Amino acid sequence: MKRSPRSIRSRHISRTNENSRFVINGLGGKRALSGEVIIGGAKNAALKLMAASVLFKNKVILENVPEIEDIKRMSDLLNAIGVVVSKKKTGVYDLRVGRRCSTSLLDDISKRFRASIVLSGPLLARFGKVSFPHPGGCLIGERPIDIFLDGFRKMGAQIKESKGRYLFTATGGTLTGTTIHMRQQSVTATETFMMAGVLASGETVIKNASLEPEIEDLAKFLIDGGASITGIGTTTIRICGGGLLTALSPHRVLPDRIEAGSYLILAALAGKDVKITNCNPWHLELLIELLRDSGVGIVVSGDTVTVTGEQGTLKSFDLKTHEYPGFPTDLQAPMTVFLTQTEGEGKVFETIFEGRLGYAEALASMGADIIAMDAHRIIVKGPSSLHGKTLESPDLRAGLAFVIAAIIAKGISIIHNVYNIDRGYDHVEKKLRAIGVDIKRLR
Repeated sequence: MKRSPRSIRSRHISRTNENSRFVINGLGGKRALSGEVIIGGAKNAALKLMAASVLFKNKVILENVPEIEDIKRMSDLLNAIGVVVSKKKTGVYDLRVGRRCSTSLLDDISKRFRASIVLSGPLLARFGKVSFPHPGGCLIGERPIDIFLDGFRKMGAQIKESKGRYLFTATGGTLTGTTIHMRQQSVTATETFMMAGVLASGETVIKNASLEPEIEDLAKFLIDGGASITGIGTTTIRICGGGLLTALSPHRVLPDRIEAGSYLILAALAGKDVKITNCNPWHLELLIELLRDSGVGIVVSGDTVTVTGEQGTLKSFDLKTHEYPGFPTDLQAPMTVFLTQTEGEGKVFETIFEGRLGYAEALASMGADIIAMDAHRIIVKGPSSLHGKTLESPDLRAGLAFVIAAIIAKGISIIHNVYNIDRGYDHVEKKLRAIGVDIKRLR
């Protein structure tokens, strides 16, 4: 039986109110972890692939989809507007646009879910209109949508804002291809305009496009369905608009480089023989180089990265986040935890999100020596002996950083608001227990 939007909303709200917490018995600085961590599909790829299903005239099958809360959010959002999302088995989803599809996104999900904005591209391109509230997400600084407003205006959309909702309407019901020169690189905007261009009239050119692997994965999915896209892997992407796409075979989501990098950092701190498998080491090239230069023993073979534990004193270094192929902002918090255990002084410079260093005070309460310079820079001095603490997960990536800090600390730590972590990391405690972490979830 088809669920009503009301039932979907109530399911979402009940998940948000879950009061889960992790209780972690730390290792006290010991290198005791060993075993294998199997990496799942990329959150930031799977969400966009699900949104892109709107561009297809037949059923889309996605494999290696991560079992995380954000996937449930996107499923609820799509189901509510008439895109039928069916989970066939673990990691496998079918998506098909129904006969009647709404273009109005639900407030209670979209306001808490930043990725909801990517639906604006395919919905506007296919149906000529879309409405949504200002999208929410992690509290990591200002995340305006001006880049989307400007781009869609250039493609011929009329934009109205009323009572906290935006209404985009394509002139004549069809978007017009144009050149969009983004003032700053944005992964989400690149993906959204690329999807919009698939059904636009004429050619859409995206200049200063982002280079992240997730964009290449989305482009491959669209091209396999019949889209005409060139320039992938460069900062200029060209999309020649056409008709609805046709899915010919299942698409496998690429491995999550942020999940892989997070577990790699943990292994570098506390591992004696930890294998990170089902990942793409090429996407972790800079992280691996930084860890090796610091003194971490790392072996790369095929789709596996192994931390051998054969290392002495770890050396500190300076860290500056940057768009891919630079150091990812989503690994900045876990890497700051790493720097607390290195010899010397390291500066962390967050260039992408203002407010993303807010977690540093909590690490300092665990014993880390961290000096805040401004909203974008901190100084980390080490090594520091961390001790267990009760903490609140402020966002997805800082929450996982707290878990890493708790594992290497001495004593018991309690991490509240685990829902934030569940948004982007599947089966966290199961994967950690498999390599020797003493962790349990309490509800």
